Amino acid sequence: MRNQEQHGALLEAEKAKVKPPPLYKVMLLNDDYTPMDFVVVVLQTVFAMSREKATQVMLQVHREGMGVCGTFTREVATAKVEQVINIARKYQHPLQCTMEET
Repeated sequence: MRNQEQHGALLEAEKAKVKPPPLYKVMLLNDDYTPMDFVVVVLQTVFAMSREKATQVMLQVHREGMGVCGTFTREVATAKVEQVINIARKYQHPLQCTMEET
């Protein structure tokens, strides 16, 4: 940033205060109908999880009713939620995915 002189006074460029964008948790919700293997495949496909990590998240969803798949900016989180829902509908499963601000 450059300093400028104007009429004998020194002006300094003001630093912009930019705060990072809010992050959103993407979560899968448990249901009694979607097969566990299908959930693991969705986690691997949409969230690029290893089979081991996807299995851990799937078990969390199964046992606790909900599991966090990742934390993203709003645009990315929205896209991931839509991907999960579209894949689930394509294969006629009632799997639900949602997001909330962290």
